[in-house]
Amino acid sequence: MPPARDVIAHRGDDDEVCPVCKSSRYLNPDMRFLINPECYHKMCESCVDRIFSSGPANCPVAGCHKTLRKNRFRKQTFEDINVEREVDIRRRVMHILNRREEEFDSKRAYDDFLEQREEIIANLVHGTDVAKTESDLQKYASENMRSIRANQAIEAQEASSFREQQTQEQELARLRREAVRQEYENERREIMAGREDVLSRLAAGRPADAAAIAREGQKVLLKKSSARRSEEERIRQKQAALRNSDVKKSGPGAVSSSDKADDLGGSSLIKGLKKIKTPEPEKPYDPFMGYVPEKRDYYTLRDYYPNTYLDPVRQDTRMQAGGYDLQEYYSRTLMEAFAGLGCFIDEEISQRDIANASDISGPVATKGAAMAAVSSAGTPDASS
Repeated sequence: MPPARDVIAHRGDDDEVCPVCKSSRYLNPDMRFLINPECYHKMCESCVDRIFSSGPANCPVAGCHKTLRKNRFRKQTFEDINVEREVDIRRRVMHILNRREEEFDSKRAYDDFLEQREEIIANLVHGTDVAKTESDLQKYASENMRSIRANQAIEAQEASSFREQQTQEQELARLRREAVRQEYENERREIMAGREDVLSRLAAGRPADAAAIAREGQKVLLKKSSARRSEEERIRQKQAALRNSDVKKSGPGAVSSSDKADDLGGSSLIKGLKKIKTPEPEKPYDPFMGYVPEKRDYYTLRDYYPNTYLDPVRQDTRMQAGGYDLQEYYSRTLMEAFAGLGCFIDEEISQRDIANASDISGPVATKGAAMAAVSSAGTPDASS
């Protein structure tokens, strides 16, 4: 006989009647009722198979003209059909309006977004201005498809990380329980072994040595327990360090701004979003930095470079009187050393080979014809 609380819980199910075939669960306890999120009208599974197996059809409930499909029918989760409908609407709206707090300029803007989302859900649940709300929702979804998908990917990654963390915590808890059980068994065996050792030594020794043997056995047990506690503390600290490192590494993956950027840079439905700035394209690198020697970013010109050849020149007044400047020599030498940064040898060789092939094709043929003419002309002279 089922418990009284089960009878109370399923008392309403016995009165359920299919609106199509008028079958009751009271007469057929194995009957399963299904609902469709298009209209949330409940009907039995046999009627669903009979009406919608051949394809989409209108809802058989009187007054409902919505087109239903068999693959959309599912079992009811909540007892109240209004709660079932609200949960489905909330899931659909939050699937589209899935903006995150870090995308807003301030906490107030994010709170306004949450309030606006709840208003949209309330309008759809209570049937207030449904056409305009659905139109705004669909327009937002089409304009912000990239950011919606990016946030969905982040949510999926966070859910996966949470499940992995839960699994890891459960495994750690199991290992801790196993370690505690193993520790208890080891400690019990050590105590029994210590007691047996003390009893055997007392049986083999003299009565005067009983107190000394007991004290020695107690010291051995204390030493073993202290060593065990030190090892446990070391293992605990190591596990804590590993958990901290895992928490730092298991943060949600960052999504690039290009994945979250929308075509319009924002939305007319949601206010307070951060402005997405498109980075400027990188300019081509100029290795020569113009013609000014001092404006180079790949080397720094110093005032002095140690050199056994240039040191005497620095002290020679005759060289200085003629206008010779070592700084100019340093600048020119460094510029010549780094001048190859703008040269791409592979490209130059390929271009040179192409140019040589186009230039040589004509002269080679001409040279071949000339050599043939010379050889043919020289043949009679040799015979004569």
